[in-house]
Amino acid sequence: MPDVRLASPQGRWILLTTVLGSSMALLDSTVVNVALPHIGRDLGADLAALQWTVNAYMVTLAGLILLGGALGDRFGRRRIFVLGVLWFAAASLLCGLAPNAGVLIAARALQGVGGALLTPGSLALIQASFHADDRGRAVGLWSGFGGVGAAVGPFLGGWLVDGPGWRWVFLLNVPLALLCAPVALRHVPESSDERAHTRFDVLGAALCAAALALLTYALIEARTASWAVALSAVAGMAAAVAFVAVERRGADPMMPLDVFSSRQFTAVNLVTLCVYAAFGGFFFLAALQLQVVVGWSALAAGTALLPTTVLMLLLSARSGEFAERLGPRLQLTAGPLLCAAGMLLMLRVGPGASYLADVLPALLVLGLGMVTLVAPLTASVLAAVDTARAGLASGINNAAARAAGLVAVAALPLLTGMGEEAYRSASAFDDAFGPAMLICAGVLVAGSVIAFTTVRRPAPDCPRPECRTHGSVLTPPLEGDHPAP
Repeated sequence: MPDVRLASPQGRWILLTTVLGSSMALLDSTVVNVALPHIGRDLGADLAALQWTVNAYMVTLAGLILLGGALGDRFGRRRIFVLGVLWFAAASLLCGLAPNAGVLIAARALQGVGGALLTPGSLALIQASFHADDRGRAVGLWSGFGGVGAAVGPFLGGWLVDGPGWRWVFLLNVPLALLCAPVALRHVPESSDERAHTRFDVLGAALCAAALALLTYALIEARTASWAVALSAVAGMAAAVAFVAVERRGADPMMPLDVFSSRQFTAVNLVTLCVYAAFGGFFFLAALQLQVVVGWSALAAGTALLPTTVLMLLLSARSGEFAERLGPRLQLTAGPLLCAAGMLLMLRVGPGASYLADVLPALLVLGLGMVTLVAPLTASVLAAVDTARAGLASGINNAAARAAGLVAVAALPLLTGMGEEAYRSASAFDDAFGPAMLICAGVLVAGSVIAFTTVRRPAPDCPRPECRTHGSVLTPPLEGDHPAP
């Protein structure tokens, strides 16, 4: 049984190293969008390369995150966590030294592999190390400090891009890893799951990543209408079908399909796909809009986006309390509608836009919508499955959100007619930004309708989220396995 107390020196070291590890991945997911215009100009990259700079990371992370959690359970959570931290740092170093867009994209894909190893391991170490009496508070501090990191991310990223340069957005991970890894090896106890199987669904993970990569390529390059695009689309669909077949027939699938026999679980994941597709597309395009069209610096653009994260950090726990009392349906219906209203308000953000009159109102409404929906979304996912499958359900939901975001980043420029050089032209980018916000708002309305027609009040004895405070705007919080009530 875990016996480390939170107030002990070892407890504080464990909390420090897990917060540092998770913050590395969380920071990169929030700051890279702010750096995109500078990356494009410095490397002579077109819009497709900027899309891949975001999506190469998301493809490997979304495809491998379930496998990363399973590896930690089997081979040791600390071992896999440290491996992930060092892998992530090495890939970050390669990103920071990349001489061209091709190397940067490849390094971002490697970063995603490291993220898939360290992200689930961070929470797992908290849950496996602390005494039962301290576990809830430790998880709360871990998620709260992670939220602070998410809030600092856009500001820090903008400052680095305008100051030392965009490469330091990635290079900053190296000293963090050099601090995190030795602390983990010295102070964090090793743990594993005796129930974990020796076989891993490597084929399933490879097929999942391949399907995401091929379909993303087809969407990003579709404007060329080439045979390569058509073949990629067909191959991507074939890989997706093969993934489903492997998961259905495999002895130890990473994503057992019987979990979707719960209509509630399936419905809530459909809502997740809608809302996080809109969020992923919004934050990709908004950071560019504020710099390319409005003319702000990277620091100003990054700071401008802070209200959404701050609102999440301050109010997510209170939102979860309301959902427990009222049931999740109302908030999962109203939240996406509020987010849609926020994105419609972004239609006012164009050349000469005022932060107080145009940008801030849109972000406040969007942030309130996020606060309204994220906590009940997580609670509904956990409530839809058996307690023993809480960690699996949360991992699937988290991966679904990441996959939705990468598809949105790939598809929105195509759907809005955004050309390869659009981010170099204020008028061309502004012409496409408005339709993109309308599409995102429509997807959010669809998510609201799904929630209203399908989500029901959970049973009173269902698992409850442990991560009450949450600051990430691009993914729902990861939850671990819950002890039986």
